[in-house]
Amino acid sequence: MTERTSGTGPSPSEQTVIREALAAERAGTTQQITDLTRDLGGIIEASTSVATDDEHDPEGSTIAFERAQVAALLTRARGRLEDLDRALERLRDGDYGMCEGCGQPIAAERLAARPSASTCITCASARRR
Repeated sequence: MTERTSGTGPSPSEQTVIREALAAERAGTTQQITDLTRDLGGIIEASTSVATDDEHDPEGSTIAFERAQVAALLTRARGRLEDLDRALERLRDGDYGMCEGCGQPIAAERLAARPSASTCITCASARRR
């Protein structure tokens, strides 16, 4: 992405590149959600078709852990999809690349690494404290 002055968004050609990158990430995330949903269904089905007592069965804790791990990955992927959808909305609205916290431009390097970023590094760091 090229340099831009404060308060200006990406150029039309940059918007096209950004939109394509976000759409590609969205497609990958959607596929991941589909795969994880299928995996979780398989784990749940396998655990219900076998009479296991998680407390006494040596495999029971493994099944419970696997189910929890896949469920957590699925929740994270759904959150990522929401972030990507919000980034596409910001791009449409002309707010893409502007920090939601301070209103300053988000560094191009940050957007290259995390296209769905909605805050600059300073605001993101402050939020984590």
